Amino acid sequence: MITLGVSVYPDIRPLEEIAVYLVCAARHGFTRVFSSMFSVDGTPREVLELFKRLNDVAHELGMEVSLDVNPACMRRLGATPHDLTPFARIGADILRMDGAYGEDENLVMLNNPYGMKIEYNASALKPRTISALCAAGAPKDRILACHNFYPQRYTGFAWDKFRQVNTDLSRAGIRVGAFISSHAKNTHGVWDARDGLPTVERLRDLPSSLQARLVVAGGATEVFFGNAYASEAELAGVREALDPVVPHYLSEAHEQLVAEMASFMSDPLDYSVQKKICVEPVYDVSDVERSILFDYFPHVDMGDSSEWMWRSRGPRVVFADKSIEPRRYAAPSFEPGDVMVVNNNYQHYAGELQVALRPMANDGTRNLVARIDQEEFSMFDTIRDGDICVFLPVR
Repeated sequence: MITLGVSVYPDIRPLEEIAVYLVCAARHGFTRVFSSMFSVDGTPREVLELFKRLNDVAHELGMEVSLDVNPACMRRLGATPHDLTPFARIGADILRMDGAYGEDENLVMLNNPYGMKIEYNASALKPRTISALCAAGAPKDRILACHNFYPQRYTGFAWDKFRQVNTDLSRAGIRVGAFISSHAKNTHGVWDARDGLPTVERLRDLPSSLQARLVVAGGATEVFFGNAYASEAELAGVREALDPVVPHYLSEAHEQLVAEMASFMSDPLDYSVQKKICVEPVYDVSDVERSILFDYFPHVDMGDSSEWMWRSRGPRVVFADKSIEPRRYAAPSFEPGDVMVVNNNYQHYAGELQVALRPMANDGTRNLVARIDQEEFSMFDTIRDGDICVFLPVR
């Protein structure tokens, strides 16, 4: 299950304004709030009171708050690894350690009497550290990880490293958070953030819904808007982009087909993991082809396709009684990102959905039904054998 969150900055904007934003976010299914304590000026009493008020607002909405701290901040606020009382008094749910202590202190913090979870810097948390902490008596359900965000353009985390870190932590059973950027006007954030606050640099300027789909496809299980305030359209778009499609079948034969397909794969189909790709249908796509593209479920490659294409074979069985009339396509080849349906010129495969991954000669047996733009096509870097794909029309 993917958890959604927003970031807020009570030292930059008034709490009354933040409360309106949190109400909107909660209405769209956001259940986490992130905020940074160590960058806030003021006396310890002022800082703690400010964040108590923030926590109270969030808790009234059923939201959980993660407060970003470090050892220096903890000392300033009168807390130690052995005594988290100042944070307990303000109702903190999660302490996100921008800078961690050693293993002994981490163990003490995880065993705190208040039930607070401890969230570590994902890029610095190693699976062997988790194993050691758990072996020493740390409750694993209190261990979380969250990547940094990066205000300065070109400094964000590398995509390949992001994916590898998430894979390692996922294998260790740890949920991992990551940040995406809002592109709403006049957003704000820490350190004069002007260019969004994402975790991964290459995602910085992408639409927020695509950023969300990519970080989840890259292994994150908690997705936060880093800068504030995301627009209501962005909040709704991210929620919709990550909500799984409810499995449905056209007939009992279809259900049997899916079971047979799954039997050929090494792992069972995971309906909770769905890679969603937005496509632009061509103007002359037929009703049958549109139904194959958007209504059939689940589109899945069984794992033995060539490097030239991604294949969804099920539609050729489910739509076997439908005619896929050939349509003339003048281009000599299909290009990466072209979405095709096999037509009646190759009757045995007619109805099969394919996505070109490399240039493919146009031999007249396939109809072009949609195109995937370059940004959306990057989703295919994350699609593994057996992943369920859902195609959505570009809005």
